[in-house]
Amino acid sequence: MSGEKVGLPESVSMALGGMVGGGIFAVLGVVAGAASTLSWFAFIVAGVIAGCAGYSFVRLNDLTPPQTGPITYVETFTGRPTLAGMTGWTFIFGYIGTMAMYAYAFGGYFAELVGVHTVAGLPMRPVVSVIVVAVFVGLNVAGAHAAGRTEDLLVGLKVIILLGFGVGGLWYGYTHGQLHSGLASFGAGPLVAAAISFVAFEGWELLLFDQESIEDPGRTVRLAIYSSIVIATGLYVLVAVVTTNLVSAQVIQQHAETALAIAAKPFMGQAGFVLISLAALFSTGSAINATLFSAARLSRHLATEDFLPKAISRSGGEPVRALLVLGAITAVFTFFGSLDGITSFASLAFILIFGFVSVLAFRERESAVTAAIPALGAVGAVATVVALVWHLATNEPSVFETVVVIAVAVVAVELLYFERQPLVEEVERVENELGGSRSGDGRN
Repeated sequence: MSGEKVGLPESVSMALGGMVGGGIFAVLGVVAGAASTLSWFAFIVAGVIAGCAGYSFVRLNDLTPPQTGPITYVETFTGRPTLAGMTGWTFIFGYIGTMAMYAYAFGGYFAELVGVHTVAGLPMRPVVSVIVVAVFVGLNVAGAHAAGRTEDLLVGLKVIILLGFGVGGLWYGYTHGQLHSGLASFGAGPLVAAAISFVAFEGWELLLFDQESIEDPGRTVRLAIYSSIVIATGLYVLVAVVTTNLVSAQVIQQHAETALAIAAKPFMGQAGFVLISLAALFSTGSAINATLFSAARLSRHLATEDFLPKAISRSGGEPVRALLVLGAITAVFTFFGSLDGITSFASLAFILIFGFVSVLAFRERESAVTAAIPALGAVGAVATVVALVWHLATNEPSVFETVVVIAVAVVAVELLYFERQPLVEEVERVENELGGSRSGDGRN
C-alpha cells in the first residue's frame, strides 16, 4: 500500500474535523434557543440520525464499485441521473449554507472580541464575515492548503480546547449546584433543536468523496465514520450541558453566535472568553477553508459529469471558477442572512440528503439489521424535517419564508438545468409546428 495514502487516525481526524471544526461554535446558540437545557438531548437525537445515515452511506458504498461516491449511489440505485445530479446540487448548496454559517460565527466572535460593532457605518459582523470568505477564496485559488499532518494537529487542538471547556464547566456547575438535566420540561423543543443542529453533523461524508486517497477504504472509511460521529456527539453533549446551565436562555438568545465563549466566563473569567473566542475564530476560519476546498472539487467533479455547467471545470490546477462562484454565493448568504435562517437552510439540505440515502439503503435491505437502521434514519429525518418546518412556520415566519423561497429557487434552477434538453426540444418542436402552420397559411 502506498505510503501517501491516509490511514484510520488521519481519516477519523478528517471526519471529526469536518464536524467539530466550526459547527459547534456556530450552531450551539441557535440549538440552545430552541431546546434550552435539553440541548444535550437534541444533539443525541441528531447524532443517532446521523449515525443511521452513516450506516446507510457505508452500506451503499459496499454495494457499489470501489471508490465511487454518494452521487453514484443515487444514480446506481434509482437509475435516474437527473436525481443524482440534483443530489449533488443539494450537497453543494448545503456546503454553501455551512460556510455562510461559519462565516457568520467568525464575524460575530471577531466583533465581540475586539469590541467594535460598526465600521464605516456598516455593522461589523457582516463586513468581517464577507472579508473572511474572500480571504479563504483567495488562499484556495493560490493553492494554500493545510497538509494532512498539520490538519491532524489542528483538529486535535480544537478537541482538546472543547474538552477542557466541557470538563471545567461541568466541575464548576456541579460544585455550584447549577447543573440540571432539563427533563422536567420535556416537549417538542429537542426534536426541533435536533433538526437545527444537523448541520453540525455534516463533514464525515466527505471521506466518501475522497476514497482513492485512503488506505483500505472499505474498512477505514466505515470505522472512521462511525467513530467520528460517536466522538462528535459526546463532545456536543458535554458542551451543550455546560453552556445551557451556565448561561441564561435570554443571554443565549441575544448572543447566539457567541454563546460558547460567554459560557466560559463564569469559571474561566475574561481569559476564558478570549480563549474560546480565539478558538472559535481559528475553528470557523479553518472550517470555511476546508469546506470551500472540498466543495470546489465536488463542483468540478459534477461539472465533468455534466451535472453542473462545463465552464466550471475549465481551469487547470485549482478549480478557480468553482471557488469564485461558491465564494460569491456564500458571501451573499452570510451578509444578508440571519443565523437562524442560514443554519436552518443548511441543516435542511443535509437532513434531506441523509434521509434520502437512508431510504435507498432500506430498499437494499438483506436482513433485520440492514432494514432497521436505515429505516430509523429515514423516519428520524422525516420527523426532524416536519418539526423544523413547523417550528419556523409558527415561531419564525420571516425565517420560514426566506428558507422556503431559497429552497424553491434552488429546486427550480435544478429542474431547469437538468430538464433543459427536453425543454429545448419541446420549444423547437413548437416553433417548427408554428413555422409549418404559417407556411401552410401562406400557400393558401
